[in-house]
Amino acid sequence: MRRRPIHIYHADFLLSEFNLRVLPGESVALIGPNGCGKSTVLRLIAGIYSPTSGTIRTIGRVAAVIELGAGFNQELTGAENIELYASIMGLTREQLAKRYGEIVEFAGIPGFMNMPVKYYSSGMQARLAFSVAINIRPEILLMDEVLAVGDEAFQRRCLEHLQAFRRGGGTLITVSHDLETIRALCTRAVWLDHGRIRMAGEINEVVEAYLAASRG
Repeated sequence: MRRRPIHIYHADFLLSEFNLRVLPGESVALIGPNGCGKSTVLRLIAGIYSPTSGTIRTIGRVAAVIELGAGFNQELTGAENIELYASIMGLTREQLAKRYGEIVEFAGIPGFMNMPVKYYSSGMQARLAFSVAINIRPEILLMDEVLAVGDEAFQRRCLEHLQAFRRGGGTLITVSHDLETIRALCTRAVWLDHGRIRMAGEINEVVEAYLAASRG
């Protein structure tokens, strides 16, 4: 069955006149200076924030890696958090059992799964959050600067997984200041400025315009 699009109409939470439609299989980057509303858009799509006016519509399983440690219960172990997140996302025990090994293997912290997450380093939390999000097989993946955390090998593996996710028809919306990475991941970009869309279009065209404005 063909996945249906995401619609965001005039979401008015630090944003104004914002209208974005993302089709199934598209990969879209949100770029712009700090405080322009990029992360707010992701939180609106994820349902963390509610718009004061307008409509947000998502169809499909949504996984979000938006804020380091968000969604984790810091008192629970890594293994317990995996179970909790999988349950919230609607996975059965049987489905989780089949994917648990993949989650732990990708996270690369097998010796720490029985330790409370509050004792994890930022890099360990990032590893676990990304691994859980990608391995629950979402249709829509929201990511906020996740590749800025972790070592180079982890970042490379994340990039490879995201490219595979995109090739497989997944819908990706990402926020990043790493413009070269988003060029490799995304086909479209939306440049936000003070809560408004300043430019939207093909990734290289928007990135070059943004860079030119930043230099000027």
